[in-house]
Amino acid sequence: MFARRLPVHLRYANPKQTMILLTRKAEFSASHYYWNEAWSAEENARAFGKCANRNGHGHNYTLEVTVAGDVDPVTGFVVDLKQLKDTIEREVVSAYDHRHLNLEVPEFEKEMPTTENIAVAIWKRLEGKISSAKLHRVRVYEMPELFADFYGED
Repeated sequence: MFARRLPVHLRYANPKQTMILLTRKAEFSASHYYWNEAWSAEENARAFGKCANRNGHGHNYTLEVTVAGDVDPVTGFVVDLKQLKDTIEREVVSAYDHRHLNLEVPEFEKEMPTTENIAVAIWKRLEGKISSAKLHRVRVYEMPELFADFYGED
């Protein structure tokens, strides 16, 4: 039997592991509104403008999930890319895509689905579910010029 040879870039690599940040993107479309039950309709309209419309409005969100880990000297990967994609799909996209966040997603029954709160909620959905790498950052784009980053709580 012939021994399987590693690719050239791995055969001569430094035997020490190297920590890398790897980011995977996903997209989902969802609607939401901003409303504080303790305020009057006028106060909500003043604070949130068009976003206070209780019928909601939609966005095409872009999600970036960044993991940190050591490069596996055999595979050259930080994480199994299919597993990362499947985890994001199962935990986030399938739960949020084409949903009214305020009305259909449990974490937003009482929490306002701002970009910031969505980033935190996604972190909580993913934390501990990605093997061989540590969740480093969740970035949620509500629109190209507006995004929120969450790095977990220490």
